[in-house]
Amino acid sequence: MSIEQALIERSSNQCELCAATDNLTVYEVPPVTEAHSDKCIYTCQTCKDQIEGNSDLTPTHWHCLNDSMWSQTPAVQVVAYRMLTQLAADNGWAQDALDMIYLEEDTLTWAQQALAEDDDIKHIDSNGVVLQAGDTVTLIKDLDVKGSSLTAKRGTAVRNIGLTSNPEHIEGRVDGQRIVILTKYVKK
Repeated sequence: MSIEQALIERSSNQCELCAATDNLTVYEVPPVTEAHSDKCIYTCQTCKDQIEGNSDLTPTHWHCLNDSMWSQTPAVQVVAYRMLTQLAADNGWAQDALDMIYLEEDTLTWAQQALAEDDDIKHIDSNGVVLQAGDTVTLIKDLDVKGSSLTAKRGTAVRNIGLTSNPEHIEGRVDGQRIVILTKYVKK
């Protein structure tokens, strides 16, 4: 059976992201070492163009990820994670969805692999160690959180950090609040 036939059967002949039924095509989820249906998704041209950067992102179109992020197919989960990551900076709903998504460890590694390749920015902690998305760091100083009465105490572990476009900032949850932390105040 060809890859396209396997994807048509798996997807019920609809886009695996937005459920559209027109202009469907195979999208190989990078990095691709060998062509296989487990490394591809069946997607509409609208989704494919925006994933590949051939057209501007339309945030309202990507509300479909609220459903597709729960797919049991790792390739669909990877694309949903990557698109939510791109949208999260400007769209609160995307950040909320990103906070809820659950990926197996190998699927998360795959999802973050292309994001790391796209990003030449290095986030470095107070000891000069390079930080990666998903790392756990410890605060080395009490930090007052702006716009809140919260003080993040020294020694607090911040798990599953997120990286930002600014190499001096990371994102993490402290006492249930998602905050931006300066990298010079954390150690891995």
